[in-house]
Amino acid sequence: MDKILEVNQLSKRYGKKSAVNGISFSIEKGQVYGLLGPNGSGKTTTLSSILTLLKPTSGTIKVFGSEDLTSALKRCGVLLESASYYPELSAVANLKISCSIKGVDYSAIDAALERVGLTEDKNYKVKTFSLGMKQRLNVASALLNDPQFLIFDEPTNGLDPLGIAEMRQILMDLAKEGRTILIASHLLSEMEKICSHVAILKKGKIIDEGEISQIMKGHESLESYFLNITA
Repeated sequence: MDKILEVNQLSKRYGKKSAVNGISFSIEKGQVYGLLGPNGSGKTTTLSSILTLLKPTSGTIKVFGSEDLTSALKRCGVLLESASYYPELSAVANLKISCSIKGVDYSAIDAALERVGLTEDKNYKVKTFSLGMKQRLNVASALLNDPQFLIFDEPTNGLDPLGIAEMRQILMDLAKEGRTILIASHLLSEMEKICSHVAILKKGKIIDEGEISQIMKGHESLESYFLNITA
């Protein structure tokens, strides 16, 4: 299968402290890959390195087979935990700004809004949206360039149960289309429902990695496995 992402011996140090210490993993086309771990395990540092927000101390990263991440990431869709929007503008107006930044035609907006269930709310100011609606708007922005590789940082963080269920369904629908997805999260019950593969991080190292059905063998849930291996 085609490798969409290859991370090889990635390390990031701040002085004597290692945030990530020599981790390696790869994601193949069509996989939904969960990067899991407690706070401080290195998830955000890994994502930030992939997205060129941080410069690794050592190691290599390839996206679509290229180490030119700036160019390769233009073919990706990204949703960060700290994604921003203009609250005084409508959903459509916010997405027009995103289109201008990405170099995408405005004609992509309606399809993106429909994908996340915001068609009827597209002309309302974003400040009137619930947190779940705002997060769905951020997903719509990530979909504007019709990316085949999506990178999501804590996509369900802060959402109520309804918002989590809505986001889960969106992610599962995208996966059914054959899109490759990388998700960093600490919500194990959600990742168990969505992911095909996971990597478990602890103190900057991967302590287990592979197909989720194999990793969970002998455990009643991903949570029980995770608690056992990270104890």
